[in-house]
Amino acid sequence: MTMTRSTGSKGSFSTFGLSKNLLRGVTDAGFQSPRPIQARTIPEALRGRDVLGLAQTGTGKTAAFALPIIERLAASRGRNPRALILAPTRELALQIHSDIEQLARYTNVRSTTVFGGVKATAQVRALRKHPDVVVACPGRLLDLSGSGDVCLDGIEVLVLDEADHMLDMGFLPDIKRILARLPARRQNLLFSATMPREIRSLTNSVLRDPHVVELAHSAPLETIDHALYPVAQQRKTALLLSLLSGEDCTSALVFLRTKHRARRLARDLDREGLRAVALQGNMSQAQRQRAMEGFRSGRYDVLVATDIAARGIDVAGVSHVINFDIPNTPDAYTHRIGRTGRAERSGRAITFATHEDFPAVKAIERKLNMQIPRVKLREFGADGSRGSRRGAADSRPAYSKGRRRSSSSHWTKRARNGSGTSRPHGSRNGREDDRVASTAATFGAGLGGSAAKGSANGPQRSGRGPRSARTRAYGRRSR
Repeated sequence: MTMTRSTGSKGSFSTFGLSKNLLRGVTDAGFQSPRPIQARTIPEALRGRDVLGLAQTGTGKTAAFALPIIERLAASRGRNPRALILAPTRELALQIHSDIEQLARYTNVRSTTVFGGVKATAQVRALRKHPDVVVACPGRLLDLSGSGDVCLDGIEVLVLDEADHMLDMGFLPDIKRILARLPARRQNLLFSATMPREIRSLTNSVLRDPHVVELAHSAPLETIDHALYPVAQQRKTALLLSLLSGEDCTSALVFLRTKHRARRLARDLDREGLRAVALQGNMSQAQRQRAMEGFRSGRYDVLVATDIAARGIDVAGVSHVINFDIPNTPDAYTHRIGRTGRAERSGRAITFATHEDFPAVKAIERKLNMQIPRVKLREFGADGSRGSRRGAADSRPAYSKGRRRSSSSHWTKRARNGSGTSRPHGSRNGREDDRVASTAATFGAGLGGSAAKGSANGPQRSGRGPRSARTRAYGRRSR
């Protein structure tokens, strides 16, 4: 196939020398000018070099590897499939596949997906049509490779997307088995939002003389305003309802740690009249796709998700990301908040923190090299002394205000002085919690404020029996 190349003005995709058919797809996708990660990786990827790209979630990494792949495959023929893209979750695999299909719509390049959780019959049929690109989750790919339904001998380009999360989910043994089945002569493109030690080790064994682009992957996006709300555990739902009722909240992603709690919270929000839906690992693929499409189309305003189901949530215009449960690692915080403020839009990242969460908060702040501004609302005090039916009035610890960025928007100021927030929808009766006084002391110290004395009727939990204090292992894998 003869490719006609275009030249254009500085700052446009045409400066890369992409074919006109590919540029038509770029235009249809709404891309106007290359993002920094694209501008610095696409030229080298087009030359055939290995690339290591580190940039925040939502900065355009998918197009950074998709465009060079489509250009390469459209310009020549080979033994299909010729490009393999590995992703950690089915949602992300589907999102990458959708992006490639959109960008390549005026070319002869075709893509398909391979992932678990569904019957393999349809995937096998698609593979028999010899697509140019396979976007796969490692486990199902190994199954189909072992059964002979997919042949990897013709792979010319390998992409590891969200490589840090794949290693966090324990995919490294599978990735090594896949690498052993690929041709030795190939181009390797590795993209990630964070760079833990394991990724460095993997890059040394996979990439050859890579072109490395590192764009402040540990710093928060400038388009996102951050806020931290100290709150009692049993008051989280009431605080969430108050924030979601604000006029500036047009759509929200709410993250929790566990599947059953995500499902229960989505049900509770729906009962309060909000259009909410859950996205968690126990759902079938059809249910997960319906939830995602409903959120993208605006049928749902609130998506309640777990971390393992959150990769691939690429929805334009998400105004709020709310950490109902604090993430298990600082890197997980980075990935969560990257769901808002995408494509240079503004967004708001809100985190709820109880007494026992503040060691984790400090770890996140060290990672980000910033202090997240605290927003104090008396009716949702972290010790349960206000807005609940029990608790001593003198048990509320002192909070440090925290340094705020100059770019913080008016919404944070309104929340700080208590104005402009709607009244909570009420709370259920809670039972007394038997957390020991040392927890309160640790909490106060973690904030940089003085630890308040404990109260016999301290923090409460809604509808559950008492529990003892516990120390969370902050490095625990998210469920």
